[in-house]
Amino acid sequence: MRSLVFLLEEPSAQDALEGFLPYLLPDGITVKYLVFEGKQDLEKRMTRTLRAWRQPNTRFIVLRDQDSGDCRVVKEGLLERCREAGRENETMVRIACRELEAWFVGDWVAVASAFDNPKLLKLSKKANYRDGPDGLDYPVEELRKHIPQYQKRDGARRIGPYLRKETNASRSFQVFVDAVLHLVAE
Repeated sequence: MRSLVFLLEEPSAQDALEGFLPYLLPDGITVKYLVFEGKQDLEKRMTRTLRAWRQPNTRFIVLRDQDSGDCRVVKEGLLERCREAGRENETMVRIACRELEAWFVGDWVAVASAFDNPKLLKLSKKANYRDGPDGLDYPVEELRKHIPQYQKRDGARRIGPYLRKETNASRSFQVFVDAVLHLVAE
């Protein structure tokens, strides 16, 4: 496998992955990002995009926020689109529960480093961040509570390079990392 293509619902996901993936991926893997204009655009266009892809030795990862939907229903809908495109064996679908920012709230070490604010480290000990950041309804609001100037794209750019599986309490982040590692090991 030489190429990983990420189908993403929003630019901030690309911003975070561009910072994080160089730490995770071995040399020799080409990464491409296809960023859509929200979840509806992703869902509308992904079948056609996957079907039209002609580069050999490519694996795909679809990443979408859960938002208020049922995680299993959202994932099954995306998997159905992969089947329609004939790419179900080359594609993994991963859901950021509830939203991408839960990955950041799950790793206050990364957030503290990104914003050069050691006081944020103590938040990693709080139960709702340590035990279940994926269950927070609005993780972006949690970030804004502690970093009033927080903006999604700037935050993703800053935090992405510091994200680590070892320090992240987000289960959906862990599952995402495992999926990426599985695909590059094929």
